[in-house]
Amino acid sequence: MNAPNILRAGHIAFRVTDLGRARAFYVDLLGFVETEAAGDALFLRGLEEVDHHSLVLLRAASAGVSHLAFKVASDGDLDHLEAIARTADLPVRWVDEGEEPGMGRGLRVQDPAGLPIEFYASAARVDGLLQRFDLYRGPHIMRIDHFNCQVPEIEPLHEWYTKTWGFRCSEYTETEDSPPRLWAAWLHRKSNVHDLALMNGIGPRLHHAGFWLPETINVIRACDILAGAGMHATIERGPGRHGISNALFVYLRDPDGNRIELYTGDYLTSDHDRPPIRWSINDPRRQTFWGHAAPRSWFDEASNVEDILTRELRPTRAAGLPDRPQSVT
Repeated sequence: MNAPNILRAGHIAFRVTDLGRARAFYVDLLGFVETEAAGDALFLRGLEEVDHHSLVLLRAASAGVSHLAFKVASDGDLDHLEAIARTADLPVRWVDEGEEPGMGRGLRVQDPAGLPIEFYASAARVDGLLQRFDLYRGPHIMRIDHFNCQVPEIEPLHEWYTKTWGFRCSEYTETEDSPPRLWAAWLHRKSNVHDLALMNGIGPRLHHAGFWLPETINVIRACDILAGAGMHATIERGPGRHGISNALFVYLRDPDGNRIELYTGDYLTSDHDRPPIRWSINDPRRQTFWGHAAPRSWFDEASNVEDILTRELRPTRAAGLPDRPQSVT
């Protein structure tokens, strides 16, 4: 069976306990564009985006993730994805057009690790603001870029995404065992380093959603804005440069603890015969090229995810491998 035509990371839906507080963080400080407020939800986007939203904030009793979504090329790909999921006995649920404001028909699948994945082919069009420089606010967030997820077993899920759903691997991390074991993988459908990273850890959980900034100075600007507003405690890690992806980054925690990465400067991956780059788990340049270790919270803490059928947060399982390099204890 041919792989479906998945285009790119599309949107993330975070659960938040206070919409007003979340809006102050994402819209007032970080400059996300508010497309729509509907009931207990806010629908936000980046400056260059023309689909209805790339970030959803849903009022809920606790923090977490409702779903992460990928855009596909056509409605036929949705039917194809349903057939693949049902053949594998994965839970599926159709999302009617308009059930999520701004979205056409969608398909939600609980992937083999338990992550809640939505696929959609169409979204309401809105005006892109790329050249409305007079409307730029915050650090100038342009678009969604990727998701990073923690799962207890990497190898079978890597196999599923690459062989069944057609993702390609740009970089990966292995242990120093003999033979080595896969610890993490950076997978893509669009032509940069990743749309989805899979990382060994307690899971299934969403570690972070990544959003693209136009230049290096915008990473610094994000830190200055948050520090100037007395929100310096929301800066969890960085700024820095990843060895994996080569990108400049800063990691932020929203008022409910959900994590986002602001990200720029990775590289082109359009050549399908480009070999993936291997990293050792204990290479200190892997996570931060300049050698600085990530804080313990970066490994310990992540967002629990929903069951697509019950909307309850799913239980987690322990990591199958040590969940951090030797430099972080």
